[in-house]
Amino acid sequence: MKFFHLSDLHIGLKLMNRDLREDQEHVFRQIVELAGKEQPEAVVLAGDIYDKSVPSAEAVELFDGFISGLVEAAPSAEIMLISGNHDSGPRINVFRTVLRRQGIHMIGLPPQRTEEFVEKVTLEDAHGKVNFYLLPFVKPSMVRGIVGGEEAVLSYDESLRRLLARETINEGERNVLVSHQFYLPKGTGAEEVERMDSEIRTVGNIDEVKADVLAPFDYAALGHIHKPMKVGSDHYRYPGTPLACSVSEAGQQKALLMVELEEKGRVEVRALPLNPLREVRVIRGTLEEVLQQGCSDYVTVVLTDTVDLDVIDMQDRIRREFPYLLEIRRENLRRADYSRGKGNVETLQPFELICTFLKDLDEEEKELIRDVLQKVQEVN
Repeated sequence: MKFFHLSDLHIGLKLMNRDLREDQEHVFRQIVELAGKEQPEAVVLAGDIYDKSVPSAEAVELFDGFISGLVEAAPSAEIMLISGNHDSGPRINVFRTVLRRQGIHMIGLPPQRTEEFVEKVTLEDAHGKVNFYLLPFVKPSMVRGIVGGEEAVLSYDESLRRLLARETINEGERNVLVSHQFYLPKGTGAEEVERMDSEIRTVGNIDEVKADVLAPFDYAALGHIHKPMKVGSDHYRYPGTPLACSVSEAGQQKALLMVELEEKGRVEVRALPLNPLREVRVIRGTLEEVLQQGCSDYVTVVLTDTVDLDVIDMQDRIRREFPYLLEIRRENLRRADYSRGKGNVETLQPFELICTFLKDLDEEEKELIRDVLQKVQEVN
């Protein structure tokens, strides 16, 4: 059984006010081409289809084109999607029953009534059944009524455990969980996981779930973390975003994961590289060094000049070299050298401290400072 594992498309995202539609279209075309080449039995998208819970018309149109392309390129593939924390569950859930008949499973909401269970899609190959459990992003409040949390507020971890405990999972068959949560290997602290600037983080990392809850599954197709990451096993994975969503992702090789489930216990995972229309880069150096590296990528410029740049057209010059400039930062701004004072900072008199901080004052300016200090002292 071969399937593609993707997550965190974030359709409609803007990168520092740069519209990424053209870039997302470019990456989606590559995914469609790979689907046509590899002919997977399924394509799994583990949440955060859109960047906003109420996506724009342009974002919906782009998503429609992407799914249509997948269906055309791999007509026998089942397409399975769940909502993430950026998505609107009820909107993703629209036409759920109708689309299921077309081999498209869009699951926006977790089970919330006692008679409901996690959506299960079962496929078969020469080795038997493969059960895909499609679990959208879960907040404890969503499932409180069916996991026994009415009297006490349950954590994310306990809510997920109780929710999955309701399922009858045949561990003699091959099982795949599709989930959009913050999973951590047992014994690992949330602070040990490098997070990307584009990710939404909760105060105190209250949304963490220990990854041992994934034990009944042969593979966990996870979404939520924006960089490629394994969660305590080669078979529990985050593929990361298919396109950089922040400057913190500069230099990452993006990819989709192609998963092959053979007989029970044998899982092969291969990353298929995705190449962006424009890289996200950080270029660091003095103004003159930076200007020599002009390119058409998305660029954050970090200027390391140690002196003030009294260049009127500095920004214009940089923008000419970098038409997709994101921002300009200064790494080494001039700082006051307190060591040049007449003594330790703590022992300096107010007049001496001000002169040390401002530096290079002429006599007229010094006289003005003395006058101000005198008036302040008189008031006090």
